[in-house]
Parts: sequence; structure tokens; C-alpha cells
Amino acid sequence: MKRLSIRDLPVQGKKILMRVDFNVPLDNDFNVTDPSRIVASLPSIQYLLENEASIILMSHLGQPHGSPNPELSLAPVAKVLGTLLEQKVIMAPDCVGQKVKDLVTALQPKEILLLENLRFHRAEESPGAKLLFAKELASFADFYVDDAFGCAHRKHSSITEVPKFFPNRSAAGFLLEKETSFLGDLLESPERPFYAIIGGAKISSKIGVIKALLHKVDAFLIGGGMAFTFLKAQGKEIGNSLYEADLVSFAKEIIEVAQTKGIPVLLPIDVVAARKMSDDAYPEIFSIEKGIPFERMGLDIGPETIEKFSQFLQAGKTVLWNGPLGVFEFTPFAKGTFSVAKILAALDGATIVGGGDLIAAINLSGVAKSMTHISTGGGATLEFIEHGSLPGLEALIANQNEDLPNINFMT
Repeated sequence: MKRLSIRDLPVQGKKILMRVDFNVPLDNDFNVTDPSRIVASLPSIQYLLENEASIILMSHLGQPHGSPNPELSLAPVAKVLGTLLEQKVIMAPDCVGQKVKDLVTALQPKEILLLENLRFHRAEESPGAKLLFAKELASFADFYVDDAFGCAHRKHSSITEVPKFFPNRSAAGFLLEKETSFLGDLLESPERPFYAIIGGAKISSKIGVIKALLHKVDAFLIGGGMAFTFLKAQGKEIGNSLYEADLVSFAKEIIEVAQTKGIPVLLPIDVVAARKMSDDAYPEIFSIEKGIPFERMGLDIGPETIEKFSQFLQAGKTVLWNGPLGVFEFTPFAKGTFSVAKILAALDGATIVGGGDLIAAINLSGVAKSMTHISTGGGATLEFIEHGSLPGLEALIANQNEDLPNINFMT
């Protein structure tokens, strides 16, 4: 059964409860430093405004661990959203409770109410903790729209439980549609050669996607902290670099399986290493063949690796990149990630970038507009690649009933 789209809902003059992903970075003064995820939600919000709907937005921010934390309030997000839309966004004092109900009741067409951080309540991340939490959220609206691709892999109340109260009245927003459609097409029929660049700190968070991509890609290019587990599997001396001892055998197996399939696995041939991870560290370049001294840790791919990756990528028609190739937050170790970003920006083929940290790096590199697609969700992207679906998508489909001829409104 095909899931409903926001276009399929008769939203005119109705109240819409929409899950968005406003989990954005804040600085020490609680200013939003990267509004990308807020901007990504605008098409769905503007569509609802044009149709004179009343919009109730809900999101999480950070990890408040089930209790209110003023430092993780969504109030700064409300200000940014209001500026982008050039209209007032009403900020709720909580996401449930009588005061919120009163605000919902008073909400007029074309007005926007942003609920406070969902994760201030333990029931958001642990739906079984309080079943009435999802029911109360659902009671606010006539329709439910999920436009939070970055959270669609999580089995949280606002993602998988709230839709249960909206049979034939829950749908995907434009962002969720765009993300899943793009990734679906990518996995079904990518233009080849199809290369995957996999970075980030650990293999453990990407085991499933690496296995899945083994049956889809024409080559792997591996960097970041996870590269050292692969290098360790090859018997290389990695010094004091981060690696996962319990996954060395897995890395070795991946290399062997790739070889039997004729899939190249490109690993760093040199690295930028230092004694510490900081802006004032003294970076040195070490050849992997000669080894990294014990007191040094690898923190970025080196210049020869950048050149090797660059030459190889020139033939790519589709390139999927997840995870930075070094600790780009520190200037001495940013060159690898920024250089590869610029290489991809110049390619003629399709370039797909995913992952929160990597998106930040792409924005800093100044080439974001040259990428074919920048995904708003790292974990969701990986899970979609691995399984071909997400809990949030399944929830939307499960709540459609072809036997129900009419839509029954809650209000």
C-alpha cells in the first residue's frame, strides 16, 4: 500500500500536527548556528499556510533525558523559524498539558504553534512509559504529517505511536517524500560506477550499511577513525589511533568479501597525525606503509590519500558519502574532508551526502550548493540504505485502511 502524501490530505482550514526535525546546533548564547534543518521544513509549512491550515509543530532538541532543560528549549528555533517565514511563531510552554491545549484551541488558520521539546518527557523516547502521551499529542489536530526524515528511523512516540490515532489521516511531508524518493531511486538504479565514501569515527554504527552496500557499490573509499580498524586488520602499525579491536575481524572479512566480488576498497596510504586533538596540535604526515609512531594518533587523511581518492573519484557517476574523513572541527585536521568535498562538487555525476557532522563540514567548505543531494538525516539515511524503509514510513503506511471510505475527523 502506498503511503499518503501531504497533498492527499484536505487540510484547508484544519489543524495539522506535524513532526519536524529541528534538532539544530546552538552556540553558548543559545543561537542557532546552522538552520539547515529548519529551512528544509519550509516547503511543507508554507504549503499548509497557503491552504489556511493551523500548524502545530513538534520536535526534539538534544538529549534532555526525559526532563525539562532550559538550555535545550526550542525557543531559539521559534525565533529563527519566525524570521524565515516573516510571521510570528507561537512558542508553547510544554508539548502537553492544559496550557498547551488552550493554545491549540485558540490557534487560528495560518497560525503556527511550536510545541516545546518532546524529549522533556520520557514517554517520547520510551513510548511504553506513558501511553497517554501520544494520545494527548494526537488530540490536538485533525491530521498528522511526518516531515522529520532525520528522525524517521526512531521508534519514538511522535514518530510511530501518534500516527496510530490518525487512520487515513496521516501523511508524509515534502521533505520526507524527497529524501526517501531520492534514496530509493539511488538504491534501485544508480548510474555507474557507483562509489561509496564511508567515514566517521566507528565501524560499529555502520556495520549494516557496509554489508548492504557490498551488494550495490562498485568501490569503497574509507577514511575517518573507522579506517584504522581496517588498517589494523591489514596488520598496519596505527600508533595511538582510534580503532575497534572487536571489529578487526569484521573489517578483514569485508575486505576479503570485496576482493572476491572485485570491489576495490581504498584505504588511506598516508595520514595526518598528532599527539593530541586540538587546534594548536602539531600535525605530522606519516606513510601507512612505514607506520604511525605509537605516541601519535591519526586524525585526517594525508595529501597522497587525497590525491589517490581524487583520481579514483573522477570516473564516478554516482557517489554516496557518509561521515567525515578527519576531525575537521580542528583546523589542522580539516583538509581531507574539505578537499574531498571540493572534488565531489566538481564531478559531473550525482553526489549524495548524509550525516549531521558531514553536512556541517560541507557547509563550512562552501560547496553545499554543488552537491546533488544533501540528506538531513545521517542515521536515517544509513538505515534506509540497509533496510529499504524506516519505522516512520511504516507507521504512515500501517495507518491507511482501504476499507475506510471516508476520513473521520477528530475535531
